Amino acid sequence: MKEFYLENSPIAYYIDDSANKDWVVFIHAAFVDHRMFEKQFEYFEKKYNLLAIDILGHGNSIKTKKGDTVLMMSDWINQIFEKHNISSAHFVGVSLGAVFAQDFANKFESKVLSLACFGGYDINDFDIKKQKSNSKEQMKMMLKAIFSIKWFAKANKKISAYTKEAQQEFYNLNINFKKKSFMYLAKLQNLVNKFPKKQRQYNLLIGCGEHDITAEIEIVEDWAKKENCEKVILQGAGHCANMDNPKAFNACLESFWRKV
Repeated sequence: MKEFYLENSPIAYYIDDSANKDWVVFIHAAFVDHRMFEKQFEYFEKKYNLLAIDILGHGNSIKTKKGDTVLMMSDWINQIFEKHNISSAHFVGVSLGAVFAQDFANKFESKVLSLACFGGYDINDFDIKKQKSNSKEQMKMMLKAIFSIKWFAKANKKISAYTKEAQQEFYNLNINFKKKSFMYLAKLQNLVNKFPKKQRQYNLLIGCGEHDITAEIEIVEDWAKKENCEKVILQGAGHCANMDNPKAFNACLESFWRKV
C-alpha cells in the first residue's frame, strides 16, 4: 500500500486502489496502527480498493500542531475521500476504530456503504455507567504506560489479543506508541451520545471474539437486541478478532459485503 499524508493535518494514510472496485476503509484499535490489518490487506487487495488510516497520535500520524484533536478525525477522513474522489466505502473499525467509523457515519451517512464494528459499542446509545467503568479500567492501564511503555504493552497484548501469535504482533505495534499521544484520547468521550439514535441507511455488522472480556460480549449482545443488524461472535478470537482469527474475520466481512 502506498503511503500518503493529508495536507494541513498530521494524518498518515495508506491506499491500494489497484482493484478498481468498491472501497473499504480500515480504522485500527488504540495503541497500534494500520498494520494490525495486514492479513486483511493481503486477502482483499485484489477484490476491493483499500484505504487504511493511522489515527491521530498513532503510527505515522504524529506530526501534530496545536489544536489537532481526535474530534477532527471524521472531517480528515472526508478530506481524504474528496482528495481521491472516493464517493462511498465500506467501513471496518476495531475497538477504538469502531468509534471513529461510527462518528464518520453520523456526519457523512451518504458516503457509507456499510459499517462493521468489532470490539466496539454504539456511540449513539451508550450507557454512561458503563462508560465510566470503562474509563476506570483504561486509567489503570495508562498508569502502567507512565512508568514504561514496554510494561504497558506486555499487559495490553493479553487484553487485546487471544492467540500467542496475535499477542506478539500486537505487542510489536504497541511498543511504538508514544506516551504523549495519550492526551489525544482524552476527548473521545465527546463523541459518545453526541448524535440522536436513528434508523441507519446502511447495513450494520457488529461483533467481537468469544474470548473478549465479558463486558464487551454483553455490550455486543445488548446492541444487537436494540437495532436491525448482523451479529457475530468469532471463535478462537479475543478483542482484536481480525488478528486472532483473520480467516474467519475476512470470510465474515466478505459475506456481509455481498449482501449490500
